[in-house]
Amino acid sequence: MDFATRRRRHALFLFFFLPGIALSSWVTRTPDLRDRLEASTAQMGLVLFGLSLGSMIGILCSGRFVSRYGTRPVIGAGTGLIVASTAVIAAGALTSSALLVTAGLFAFGAGMGAGEVAINVDGADVERISGTTTMPTMHGCFSLGTVIGACAGIAATAARLPVHWHLAAVTLITAAILWYAIRAIPAGTGRSLPDETRTGRSKPQVWKDGRLLLIGAIVLAMALAEGAANDWLPLLMVDGHGFSAASGSLVYTGFAAAMTVGRFCGAFFLDRYGRAAVMRASAVFGALGLLVVIFSDHAVLAGTAVLLWGLGASLGFPVALSAAGESGPDETARVSLVATIGYIAFLVGPPALGFLGDHWGLRAAMLVVLAFVVSAIFLAPAVGARSPAASAGDQRR
Repeated sequence: MDFATRRRRHALFLFFFLPGIALSSWVTRTPDLRDRLEASTAQMGLVLFGLSLGSMIGILCSGRFVSRYGTRPVIGAGTGLIVASTAVIAAGALTSSALLVTAGLFAFGAGMGAGEVAINVDGADVERISGTTTMPTMHGCFSLGTVIGACAGIAATAARLPVHWHLAAVTLITAAILWYAIRAIPAGTGRSLPDETRTGRSKPQVWKDGRLLLIGAIVLAMALAEGAANDWLPLLMVDGHGFSAASGSLVYTGFAAAMTVGRFCGAFFLDRYGRAAVMRASAVFGALGLLVVIFSDHAVLAGTAVLLWGLGASLGFPVALSAAGESGPDETARVSLVATIGYIAFLVGPPALGFLGDHWGLRAAMLVVLAFVVSAIFLAPAVGARSPAASAGDQRR
């Protein structure tokens, strides 16, 4: 791997890390935000609808923007929105304004929806160039960011640091990361040729690919499992299992840590056992963890089962994206489609769970997530048996 590719890969690690730390910073303060806004579970679902709306706009525009401008400007603009959104959420917490918090979450969703699709397209290109299994580690950096952000959130909660000061500090840190990393991303990646952009010939072919749609169904299930935990796990532990706010954040940190371990260790298992076997095992772990969290009344057992939930959800997204990139021609369109499905589930699904949770409780609402994860067990063969590294090795031979 040459120096430019190595530097580009390290920059992508940072671009995965940045939204993780931003996301977990406000997720761990969700109970405090709820109290500041004096909002019910259903009202928090409405606040989170800003995230859903923004993410839908960002996701639906991202593939088109990448095809027209390449990944670099889309990554820069999307990540810039994430940085700005953290400041807006901080202002909403300071003024107890649900409108400002909703606007901040809208910007966060738009930035994450647009930027993350572009980052995944760029990451798949780096994986292809280097011939090594890289996507799980890149997504592991997102999980590492959530762990670090969650630890900081726990410390801030325990120290009773106001939410607005906590998020203001996160804004400064993420702005510095963006300024440093964007310079290593080359221009032109993912950009379509002019005739392809005009005719849109690749898009219908992608939507007609049955295997790619099955991969999309897998990533939908696994991304929903991850997104549900990111948005609701602290409140699920507080309201559903009687944890304190600090303990609920600690359980979420355990989930994020399990995600991180699963993703950083994922390359070893993928190269050894192949994608289909690893995906099936991941879905089984995730289903077992969710089953215990939903049905067990033992708080410690439920908190421990969250680790299985995190391990199970860890590899679904990166493995599915790698499989999508290898599933046929026009890698950009294929990765964009599957990433779009994943981010719709990740960002749009959890607010819907809030409305279910308001009527039947958050534990009962997680039955929807469990059903999707169980379906991924049976769909796992769609990702293929071989790892990206093995395929690249065959091409070199």
